[in-house]
Amino acid sequence: MTTQADDIVIAGLARSAVGELWDVSLRDLAARVMRAAIADSGGLKPSAVYVGNMLASSASHQANLGALVCEYAGLTGAEGVTAEAAEASGGAALYLACNAVRSGMVDVALVVGVEKPTDVVDENLSAIIARSLDADYEASEGLTPVGQAALLLQRYLHENQFPREALAGFAMIAHANGTDNPKAMYRKPISETSYHRAGMVASPLNLFDVAPYADGAAAAVITRRGSLQKQAQENAVKVAGLSLVTDRLAIHDRIDPLFFEAAAVSVRQACQKARVTVADLDFFEYSDNTTLHAILSLEAAGFAPRGEGWKLASDGSLTRQGNLPVATMGGHKARGFPLGAAAVFQVVEAALQLRGEAGECQVSGARRGLVQTLGGTASTAVSIILENSAV
Repeated sequence: MTTQADDIVIAGLARSAVGELWDVSLRDLAARVMRAAIADSGGLKPSAVYVGNMLASSASHQANLGALVCEYAGLTGAEGVTAEAAEASGGAALYLACNAVRSGMVDVALVVGVEKPTDVVDENLSAIIARSLDADYEASEGLTPVGQAALLLQRYLHENQFPREALAGFAMIAHANGTDNPKAMYRKPISETSYHRAGMVASPLNLFDVAPYADGAAAAVITRRGSLQKQAQENAVKVAGLSLVTDRLAIHDRIDPLFFEAAAVSVRQACQKARVTVADLDFFEYSDNTTLHAILSLEAAGFAPRGEGWKLASDGSLTRQGNLPVATMGGHKARGFPLGAAAVFQVVEAALQLRGEAGECQVSGARRGLVQTLGGTASTAVSIILENSAV
């Protein structure tokens, strides 16, 4: 029988600014947030470090990140390993860390997501990121994740018969929330007029429908609640439910390309572990890689019927004052999208909400939130339910 002392919790957290961080290296970026997260935990000493990263071996010409970041953070001798699951790499790293602590093999683990896509020029970056798709049948034909999302959105618009202009709310909500996030890449709201005037990236996705790739690092210290002092226990955020699920990699092999099956199953499993339903969630940090991802994530999680997720962006439901606040600190769209590190940013942002430390981004009364991160076109999905001590 488990007790509250056995709860897996986030005891410390930190994040960098997100953007084009030319003045800091990959290793220093990771080390800074690792040290800050450890300090935020009250000085807990991690014995294992899990790195979420997608690009470093190609974009930064650096592999073996576990050893590298441990060295630069002053943790040489700790276990160190990199988790790779495309854009869901940070979620996979958190999954490994939580399971290591839950198993009893590790007392204190540290998760760090770090990414430096600006280490390469745009043309090469697109080819590298396309490796998250099926290399033999998709990427080899020139398809990229954004191109694939555009094709799926074309089909979604056709099947559900609504104008693409109705999509504006997703970007507008993200940018409105990002305005209040001091770490965000873009801190200006956008108008509906600005959205409609934006140039196309891959029709029907325009500039405001696609999250910008950016540099950044975030970290979280994972342990058991019983390992903390009483005051620290009250501030710790519980990892109440956690699930990682995969789907067929190539879209053409899926039964229904317009349904994110792995995302749906992972939310269902995370809710079962947390003993809650989606109706019990106070906010949703979804994976808005593109507007298509945002819509299908809402439907997969059960917040909207199939074919109706797009409606939520125009009825006020998704704002910070709505029934289901999303992308509360700007999401990937306004905060910036540090790819393999993005999930750790999502978790840190959700934990700040639950600690009541989100500043102007705070969701009033937030006690429980859902984080979901997607790798590829939802070929990997990690869903995480977090709770504060008020639950």
